[in-house]
Amino acid sequence: MVAAADSRKDLTTIIHLTALRSVESSLSRLIQESGPELMEVLNALGDDAAMLVSLIGPNKGARFLLEPEVTHIGRATANEIFLDDVTVSRKHAQVAKSGKSYILTDLGSLNGTYLNGELVSEKSLADGDELQIGKFRMHFFKGGKVRA
Repeated sequence: MVAAADSRKDLTTIIHLTALRSVESSLSRLIQESGPELMEVLNALGDDAAMLVSLIGPNKGARFLLEPEVTHIGRATANEIFLDDVTVSRKHAQVAKSGKSYILTDLGSLNGTYLNGELVSEKSLADGDELQIGKFRMHFFKGGKVRA
């Protein structure tokens, strides 16, 4: 018995969802909602310092000072920034200080590293940038600025 050829065409398609981002409050509103203590901490950062701050998401309120020349981010406990979730690779990404600049580099992670909603392999960080690793979202803040 020979099966009849299916005359129907497959009407399914693939939608790439990585570019979709949820609508969030503006950065200044997120900082304001975090309370006056965060503003004090950000204003106290020196010219040569930087920090990642979780303003939304599962680790909201967490602050990570980017103190060493290279800060490793991942699921392994040996990382300076430990993100405990299966969506994060053991050695996911790093932030390296180069002079007065900070460079974000994906370390070959399975789910990728996103900067302002864009998949990146390596990119310079600017004040206010949003870094997403797995389900964790953090904002980058450079020191030496007065925020109101």
